[in-house]
Amino acid sequence: MSRIPLMPKATAVWLVENTGLSFRQIADFCHLHELEVKGIADGDVATGIKGLDPVTGGQLTREEIEKAEKDPEYRLKILESKVNISVQKSTAGPRYTPVSRRGDRPDAIAWLLRYHPELPDSAIMKLVGTTKSTIASVRERSHWNAANIKPVDPVSLGICSQLDLDFAVQKAARKAGKPMESVAPARTLIPASEVEGTAANAAAAAAATAAANEPTFAPSEPQSRETEPSYDADSVFAKLKTLKRGTDGE
Repeated sequence: MSRIPLMPKATAVWLVENTGLSFRQIADFCHLHELEVKGIADGDVATGIKGLDPVTGGQLTREEIEKAEKDPEYRLKILESKVNISVQKSTAGPRYTPVSRRGDRPDAIAWLLRYHPELPDSAIMKLVGTTKSTIASVRERSHWNAANIKPVDPVSLGICSQLDLDFAVQKAARKAGKPMESVAPARTLIPASEVEGTAANAAAAAAATAAANEPTFAPSEPQSRETEPSYDADSVFAKLKTLKRGTDGE
C-alpha cells in the first residue's frame, strides 16, 4: 500500500497551482478522486485551503515533478523518510470504557472507594476509565446522581478484569508498606444461590424448607437392665450351713 502525503488536499492545491501535472496524476498521488482535483482547479473545492509544498516538505523532488510533467502516464512516487520513527502504542492514561458501560462507572468507583481505600485515584482512573473530578464527586457525595449510586464490583460490571484489580490492589499495598494478609479480600461475584429471583436461589430455598419440615426422631435410649438383687455373703453361707446340718441329721 502506497503512502499518503501529508495533508493531501493542501498538497493537491499546491500541485494544481504550481505544476503542469494532469488531474489524474495529482489525484493518484494525493489519493483523491480525479473530479475532486478538477473541482480544486475550478475553485469549487478546497476553497480557503492554503497549498502545501511537497518539495520543501521532503515528499517530492523537482526532478520527479518534471519527469511526470513530460509523461502524462507516469505516476508520482512519494519519497521515503530517511528517519524511521517507531510508533509505540500508548499504555498510559485511563482505560477505555464501552459506551454501554459508562453509566456504571460511578457504581464501580463507589465500590473501589469502600472496599479498597488504599487504591490511589490514579489506579482507580486506570481501572474504571474515569477522571479525578468524577472520583472526587463520588467520594464527597456531590455527584449529580449520588442518590442512585450503589457500590457494585467493577469485575461483575465488565469494566475491568479480576487480574487487573488484584494487581492494582497488590501494588497499592506494597507502596503503603502493608502486608498482603492485612488487605481485605476482594468481594467479587455472589453465588447464584444467594441472589433472589434466580432458579438456584429458589432451589436452595425449597431444599431448606423440606429439611425444616422433615420429621425428627429422638435417638433410642438403651434399655436399662433390671437391677440385679444384691446378696450378702455372710447370710448365704449361713443358709448353706443350715441346709448341710439338716442333711446330716437325716
